[in-house]
Amino acid sequence: MKSSFNTIINSNTIVLVDFYADWCGPCKMLAPILKQVKEELGDAVKIVKIDVDKNQPLAAKYQVCGVPTMILFKDNKQVWRQSGVPNKGDIINIIKQHF
Repeated sequence: MKSSFNTIINSNTIVLVDFYADWCGPCKMLAPILKQVKEELGDAVKIVKIDVDKNQPLAAKYQVCGVPTMILFKDNKQVWRQSGVPNKGDIINIIKQHF
């Protein structure tokens, strides 16, 4: 997973990574919001979901202490992160700041 993850965040596309867990209620609330974000922004953003229970070393590398945690990458650099469930408009505005 690590090498493929590095390939993903090294892409020329803005990448929003959603660190989640299947047992997490707020993560389930965030999933349809991220689907709407993807529908609105299309190919301008890549959204990747990472299950922290199945990818503990990756979660540790990015110091994910709670789920959901979203991290936005541009040019292989972390440019924003937030835990919790923001609304769709806030997520879109953050992403658009990095176009």
